[in-house]
Amino acid sequence: MRSLYIDGAWRESTSDEAVDVINPATEQVIDTVPAGSTADVDAAVDAAATAFEGWSALTPGQRVTHLTKALELFTARQKDIAAIMTEDMGAPAGFAAKVQVGLPSLMFSTYIDLVEQHGEHYFTGEKVGNSLVVHEPIGVVGAITPWNYPLHQIVLKVIPALLAGNTVVLKPSEVAPLGAYALTAVFDEAGLPAGVFNLVSGTGPVVGEAIAAHPKVDMVSFTGSTRAGTRVSQVAAETVKRVALELGGKSPNVILPGADLTQAVKRGVADVMRNTGQSCNALTRMLVHRDSYEEAVELAAASVAKYVPGDPTDEGTRLGPLVSAAQLEKVRSYIDLGVEEGARLVTGGSEPVEGHEKGYFVRATVFADVRNDMRIAQEEIFGPVLALIPYDTVEEAVTIANDTVYGLSAAVWSGDSEQGLEVARRLRAGQVELNGGALNPLAPFGGYKRSGNGREWGLPGLVEFCEVKAVQM
Repeated sequence: MRSLYIDGAWRESTSDEAVDVINPATEQVIDTVPAGSTADVDAAVDAAATAFEGWSALTPGQRVTHLTKALELFTARQKDIAAIMTEDMGAPAGFAAKVQVGLPSLMFSTYIDLVEQHGEHYFTGEKVGNSLVVHEPIGVVGAITPWNYPLHQIVLKVIPALLAGNTVVLKPSEVAPLGAYALTAVFDEAGLPAGVFNLVSGTGPVVGEAIAAHPKVDMVSFTGSTRAGTRVSQVAAETVKRVALELGGKSPNVILPGADLTQAVKRGVADVMRNTGQSCNALTRMLVHRDSYEEAVELAAASVAKYVPGDPTDEGTRLGPLVSAAQLEKVRSYIDLGVEEGARLVTGGSEPVEGHEKGYFVRATVFADVRNDMRIAQEEIFGPVLALIPYDTVEEAVTIANDTVYGLSAAVWSGDSEQGLEVARRLRAGQVELNGGALNPLAPFGGYKRSGNGREWGLPGLVEFCEVKAVQM
């Protein structure tokens, strides 16, 4: 069994319990990690609290030097880490290399660049009238991360937190923890000072709650389900610590009359199938004008046909397994629910995938004739399931798009860029993609409503881990 990483050293957990790490394509146990205890959390938090004074006293440039060394080591190991991600959570090999490892590498370097460019302004302070406004580290940050983009979500929390001068205690998802261990090995080899970064593996109800409740943890940054995020907020409220939440979504993809329908549908399907549908910002509700609706349904079915479940180690595979047996059961039950609710099953379904007796594979599924009050249109499925919803007017499309408790992401496709931008502004979501706008690592990412609070990515994602002090002069 693996160890925990506390105060600059690998050490055994005080708990005798363990969690098996299962390859979702083969259902074989590939590793075992500790199911950490509250005593382990206490030790990690104490180490982080002790290390905070020295780490926060370093200049931003000195912290950049430490983390640049870590980035160099991480970059050199990207191929090996991508293979770990394929085995750990089922990401197809190409996707694992490009996204599951490539994206965190991009964000890692982006945050270093941001501090080099803006550190003087943010951390030394700027004059505002007769005041000096300074951004300072919060203290000990507890980072609780999910299994769907394990490394990406860790990097989005740990790297800006450390660069801002905080120390960190990380609890990775016990479902897919091996990427976290690979990154921890990088930090260790890079010589990060003892206690600055700590890893405690384990379950949410034990390790996660202990971090959220700990009086010496000054901030919790959590990514996961809305239900779990609500619990983190409740526990953290007892000590009035800052909480940043990146939660669920049920994102709309609004295709306006006059848009390039073929391109919009193709790109929309690809977005939903990405990571086997296990993306909180997936555009799972496709809204199409009734005049083009049946054509869009046909185009969606044709596009989905290209996403055949397969061995994630095969370079040609585009749709890997879901991450766990529990996730497979959940997605299949939602597909059955869609049929029961009266939606038209265009392609896919809940039946076992032929040729994959082992592994948590599910069919790529398209539903048509979906009403927005159906549960498959309101609840996060977290699988490769697309719901097509018709509308008659642009006003109705906006109403449907906003008729959800979530507000994480959205998309608009339009032949008229001004109309598209006007609709994008009306959507209640933290990030809106217009006509397939490219990913921007400098742009903030985060949700409205029950999709969470706070922002990641870019300068807002760095400032998230800072206190703001005003010195009147």
